[in-house]
Amino acid sequence: MKNLLITGGAGFIGSHVVRLFVKKYPDYKIVNLDKLTYAGNLANLTDIENENNYEFVKGDIVDSDFINTFFAKYNFDGVIHLAAESHVDRSIESPMDFIMTNIIGTVNLLNAAKTIWKDNSEGKKFYHISTDEVYGSLGEEGFFVEATAYDPRSPYSASKASSDHLVRAYHHTYKLPVVISNCSNNYGANQFPEKLIPLCINNIKNNRPLPIYGKGENIRDWLWVNDHANAIDIIFHKGKTGDTYNIGGNNEWTNIDLVRMLCKIMDKKLNRAAGDSEKLITYVKDRAGHDLRYAIDSSKLQEELGWSPSLQFEEGLDKTVDWYLSNEQWLNNVTSGDYQKYYDLQYVKR
Repeated sequence: MKNLLITGGAGFIGSHVVRLFVKKYPDYKIVNLDKLTYAGNLANLTDIENENNYEFVKGDIVDSDFINTFFAKYNFDGVIHLAAESHVDRSIESPMDFIMTNIIGTVNLLNAAKTIWKDNSEGKKFYHISTDEVYGSLGEEGFFVEATAYDPRSPYSASKASSDHLVRAYHHTYKLPVVISNCSNNYGANQFPEKLIPLCINNIKNNRPLPIYGKGENIRDWLWVNDHANAIDIIFHKGKTGDTYNIGGNNEWTNIDLVRMLCKIMDKKLNRAAGDSEKLITYVKDRAGHDLRYAIDSSKLQEELGWSPSLQFEEGLDKTVDWYLSNEQWLNNVTSGDYQKYYDLQYVKR
């Protein structure tokens, strides 16, 4: 049995990756390590929590002593590292949280992997998941490719850029078998409602204002989270050691056009008059250092490893809205903070 560590596996993207690996690879032992901060929610994984090849461990990657002991206990064959602070607004308010988790935490994992694999790294892999935001901001034309120079503009993207550089440094200096991917904006089920799409779904449902930065002209490339999880699976198993792969949806939307589409979908599903939800749009002061446009060229991943997005955005957005409307209790729990009680109920008060 292959022992595989997935960090941040109770979060949005991580929970989809954990579910995919637990179900697809019954001969793997999947260990999910998560600190269970505000965005980590074990209720994301209730459908697989009792599987024989799955184990959850609560822990903090910033704690080096814990990580070293943890790695020695499980002797992992592979690491898929998703644990990160990821919300730009939070990074502007509290940059040190991002420095500690995204940089120090990543180095702790690298050091632990280097230690247990020092005598035999054959068949091992340290897979670091990153973001397209490390590349900075694009103009009206062009795309981010794997060779695009780094130009991070926020404490979040700077912390992720630093961790990317450190992962590559450990590969070149210590021959650690690593692979990196940089993805565009994800959307789908289980996303914490501080991010644009679930925030707007929740606010529309409750007739609250829809805050849009500036004039809503910022452009993002949107990737369905299930497609991202499938890409991670392919890269982990087939990606070339030392390489980087960009993952994008080939799906650019301005924020305001996305929100307007979301309003139309919600009006229809909530049986509201056409245009009702658009009245909730409220323009607010732009975010400091707000990048204008991100767009990913994922042709390397598609041509070398055979991956491609499976959904058109309209279909994916429709599925996403259906999930949130059908999981009102999940949404109520995360917005109230009650989701944190699930860990106590399942793991502490038994």
